Amino acid sequence: MKIHDKILFIGDSITDCGRFGDPEQLGFGYVRLIRDLCAVNHGSLELEFVNAGIGGHRVVDLRERWESDVIAQSPDIVSISIGINDVWRQIDQPEHGILIEEYEQTYRTLLSDLREHTRADIVIMETSVIEEDMESLGNQLLVPYNECIRQLADEYRATLVPINVACAEYSRLHGPKLTTDGVHLTSTGNALFATTWLRSMHF
Repeated sequence: MKIHDKILFIGDSITDCGRFGDPEQLGFGYVRLIRDLCAVNHGSLELEFVNAGIGGHRVVDLRERWESDVIAQSPDIVSISIGINDVWRQIDQPEHGILIEEYEQTYRTLLSDLREHTRADIVIMETSVIEEDMESLGNQLLVPYNECIRQLADEYRATLVPINVACAEYSRLHGPKLTTDGVHLTSTGNALFATTWLRSMHF
């Protein structure tokens, strides 16, 4: 990260985390924690943080707002966290789930647009968890999506944030303390997201 960089976070409710009720529009989750930790430890950089998360969104929803919410913002860094709803909906609302083939194709389109129309560095976050039992149906369904994310990060020379790995390791060591309902994060979960993101950025 460089002085005055504009860092844009886009994703679903995990990224959103109440941003529409926040006067700063940052929400009350990992995006705010990253901003605050950067302010404390690297305040001279004067970074600008933008939260473009919207609850319930899937990768196809990002596609619909990619131009206005990402490309047009001219960010220096774009951090993407998407996939939980694509899989979760397969379980409780199958007609709204996004199967892996469409997920990969759509994600690839978004990344190609970033490379073509911006100079932004790309940060791709693994999905977190669906239930904190890594053997749950939701987590088993997430496996190919996280494999896809890792492949795309490599292909597009993006920074990978291994949040799924971090969640699995934390839950193994400390038990289910990361989510309130199997998906949405506790303060501990948000702290894990923030520290994993910053560590991945070597920051």
